[in-house]
Amino acid sequence: MGIKSFQGARAKVDSRKEDKFPILVSDYMTKKLVTFSPQQSILEVMEAFAKYKISGGPVLDDSGFLVGIVSEADCMKQISESRYFNQPILDKSVERFMTKNVETIPHDMTIFDAAGVFDRHNRRRLPVMRKDLLVGQISRKDIVVAALKLSGANWK
Repeated sequence: MGIKSFQGARAKVDSRKEDKFPILVSDYMTKKLVTFSPQQSILEVMEAFAKYKISGGPVLDDSGFLVGIVSEADCMKQISESRYFNQPILDKSVERFMTKNVETIPHDMTIFDAAGVFDRHNRRRLPVMRKDLLVGQISRKDIVVAALKLSGANWK
């Protein structure tokens, strides 16, 4: 007579679940963003950069749609022009200096594909979109952190 097990039925293991690692952009992106409006002054943007210790952020219209990105590099343009034309920094709007042709990536892109986008385009951050709505932002640093977390995994 065989030995009976008193453990009861074992739970079925989903083998697909064991193979999954968090590899999507949405797993590593920043979701709480400091955003700007096109009408804000570039001085307000610079103050926000210093206050929140960031180097750039998305620019949203009144309806909440992405219309651009403003960065420290854009602020450098304003600082340079203000000296050249002997004008104060205060009176220029974000709209004049922001990058309007914005590369975006979808929330369900893998970090490996996102790394390729960063490699092809000289950007420090990319807005993350779900359909046509901004849902986050990912930086080159976020991709590096993700790669470190996944460094022990093998990819087929």
